[in-house]
Amino acid sequence: MSTDDIEGSYDPEAVESKWRGHWVDDGTYEYDESNTDPNTAYSIDTPPPTVSGSLHMGHLYSHIAQDFAARYHRMADGDAFFPFGYDDNGIASERLTERELDIRHQNYERREFQQLCREVCQEYEASFTEEIQELGISIDWSNTYKTIEPRVQRLSQLSFLDLYEQGREYKQRGPAIWCPDCETAISQVETEDAERDAHFNDITFEIVDGPRDEVTIATTRPELIPACVAMFVHPDDERTDDLPGSTARVPLFGHEVQILEDERVDMEKGTGVVMCCTFGDQNDIEWYQAHDLDLRVAIDESGTMTEQAGDYAGMSTHEAREAIVEDLDAAGHLVSREGIVHDVQVHERCETDIEYRVTDQWYIELLDKTDEYLEAGREMDWYPEKMFTRYKHWVEGLEWDWCISRQRDSGIPIPVWYCDACDETVFPEKADLPVDPLSDDPPVAECPACGHDSFEPEEDVFDTWATSSLTPLINAGWDWSEEDGFTFENPELYQFDLRPQGHDIISFWLFHTVVKCYEHTGEVPFDSVLINGHVLDRDRRKMSKSKGNGIDPREVMDEYPIDAIRYWAASTSVGEDFPFNENSMRQGEKLLQKLWNASKLVDSLADTDPAEPEEFTAMDEWLLASLDDVIETVTEYFEAHEYAKARDELRAFFWHTFCDDYLEIAKQSDADSTPYTLRVAHRRFLKLFAPFVPHVTEEIHTTLYGDDSVHTLAWPESEGYESNRAAGETALEVISALRGYKTDNGLALNATLDDVAVYGDIEGFENAISGVMHVESLERLDEAPALSTEISGIDLDYSKVGPEFGSKVGDIDSAIEAGEYAISNDQLHVADEVLDSELFEVEEERTFAGEGEFIETENAVVIIR
Repeated sequence: MSTDDIEGSYDPEAVESKWRGHWVDDGTYEYDESNTDPNTAYSIDTPPPTVSGSLHMGHLYSHIAQDFAARYHRMADGDAFFPFGYDDNGIASERLTERELDIRHQNYERREFQQLCREVCQEYEASFTEEIQELGISIDWSNTYKTIEPRVQRLSQLSFLDLYEQGREYKQRGPAIWCPDCETAISQVETEDAERDAHFNDITFEIVDGPRDEVTIATTRPELIPACVAMFVHPDDERTDDLPGSTARVPLFGHEVQILEDERVDMEKGTGVVMCCTFGDQNDIEWYQAHDLDLRVAIDESGTMTEQAGDYAGMSTHEAREAIVEDLDAAGHLVSREGIVHDVQVHERCETDIEYRVTDQWYIELLDKTDEYLEAGREMDWYPEKMFTRYKHWVEGLEWDWCISRQRDSGIPIPVWYCDACDETVFPEKADLPVDPLSDDPPVAECPACGHDSFEPEEDVFDTWATSSLTPLINAGWDWSEEDGFTFENPELYQFDLRPQGHDIISFWLFHTVVKCYEHTGEVPFDSVLINGHVLDRDRRKMSKSKGNGIDPREVMDEYPIDAIRYWAASTSVGEDFPFNENSMRQGEKLLQKLWNASKLVDSLADTDPAEPEEFTAMDEWLLASLDDVIETVTEYFEAHEYAKARDELRAFFWHTFCDDYLEIAKQSDADSTPYTLRVAHRRFLKLFAPFVPHVTEEIHTTLYGDDSVHTLAWPESEGYESNRAAGETALEVISALRGYKTDNGLALNATLDDVAVYGDIEGFENAISGVMHVESLERLDEAPALSTEISGIDLDYSKVGPEFGSKVGDIDSAIEAGEYAISNDQLHVADEVLDSELFEVEEERTFAGEGEFIETENAVVIIR
């Protein structure tokens, strides 16, 4: 691209379209694979978005926030590894496919449904990629991956085998958290609380063998009564100390259960007697295990009542709940029923109430090493620091090991076969991965334990988080070979410098990544963690499809320049949820035009590459010295991921100091140092703004300065210019004041002012003031001029004065206008009335008793004679 002039108005649509295509085609942001120095390779473990729908405002904001870090560090550190991936295996992709094609996975053969998932995901991924590129995200598109691709399947299965060999994995038949809608086990992290309307039902159980005729329990889930296997009381509860050892008959169903003691009974709730069902909640599971209770399965994998429920078999749990309550009432067992609203646990993917079912599942052991995982979290730097608390609370609140098996169709197969005769587990060789037990032969001809020659393949697939938790290892090229064991193809990338992600998946992605990488490498995967918040609607509510308050990113991208949207994305502190605000985008639009117009003016005032002068004017050197300070401050903000502060500091100096003040001075200057100062400052501004507004800075830079992309240049550093910073600031205030004086008095900006006196520190800048503002005689005053403050009027708060003084308001106004009032002890004495301070404000003005007019600035007094 040839050096040229900047002409006309800025056309963001044309410029942004041109550069996003050029960056991708040219490979501008490709990582230098020959780089082996971890100190010059800033590595970012980017979150692979779940393929579950289209781009939303959260994607738009979070990807731009990541890009601020990538663009800054690419310039500051020499290179950046900034890959992109898609998390396209698991429940989210399956549900997207079912929703998109209006089908159910149960109606298809596994491989047929898997192919449908791939096709639907590819369409969404292509659209998503186009939109990410449109946002100007500086992704290295030569480093991309999908979590379902063969390479990643291999690493996921390698992880499984390695953890099993370490003794960190096990298969267990026992109670597991279950989603009836998705028909699969899920892990603790995939549950969340949701409010539900329900009823407290007080129900009597007949005592068959004991000191009473009956006992009463309270439950919100009467549909679980057919699954009742015991009743419990607290050993210290005097109300029920006669019941242990008794037997109760379950109403409607007739089977008998024992009444047992357990300290986990909450004596503060209900009657002190609770039923234990297999399973209603975590307590039921603990009692089942601790007391070796029977198993009665009344609810199947789809949330339907089983034959165990007798007449209610085939009903949904909600249908059975109402039917059982009606029959309990008819049979005289329903004492009372009270409507309530309470929290229940649901599957976060589909918001279906969870159940607990006894199933065979694979687990990664967590609960024995929570202290180590907490310490691993402490080893990382958290931005903002307070987000570590969320990680800490999650780890401390763990109640389950990590269930990693899923009863779904689309996912990475668990690489296991089982002997038909003895159920011995058979694993493949690492060199043969990836494998699919449903289509591949087992690795042995006969069972190593019993010699049997027939095997059953594992049908389950991995939880999607079991694979996406490996992204640092995927991106650094982790693999295994017979010769070298586990190694990295790009060891300089690991540990990664940064993990950017949302605060809502700290317990999902971040924690599981720490676990996996810590167990595989013995190290935490990241030096630092950058946590972004959510975009809220204009009423500060979280956007959601169900509320209908979402904002379509496509509409925003069509209405505003991408650089203006990026400017908006830098308007809040990292980690904070913030409302969508179009005003910030409009400010961004104005900045783009300001950059463009200022660049045109610089180009008209200075040659492209002026020689460095032997001597600088005071104002030129002050500008460069002050810009040094701004560079240091903005750099510190970028290092701390304080992008809002960096943006605001940079914009304020560029807009007000450089454009409003210095460029006006430069127009009047014929000093040799001014063109050089203009070009140096201009190039630095383009670099400093580049992470925020990459399209306009690239267009200006390549047009004026040649072929090199501004985004691959070195980040500016302080050059050590020295100047009296305070005096320069004051001098600019004086120049601005004189400019305003001329405008207010209808004078041309080049009109001569005969005599000006200044009180304030302007030492060394007298010639700059005189030259720019055409001052014939400029005097520096050693003493402050005699200024006084006088009351110019009284401003009444009529909304308060009217109701209190009624008809007297007219007399009060007249007296104030005549100057017949006094102020004493913050009270206004007027028209024989006394007004307290909240009823009025005193208007003051500064006056000068000497010759000429005066202007008072923050740090100076300017007298024009």
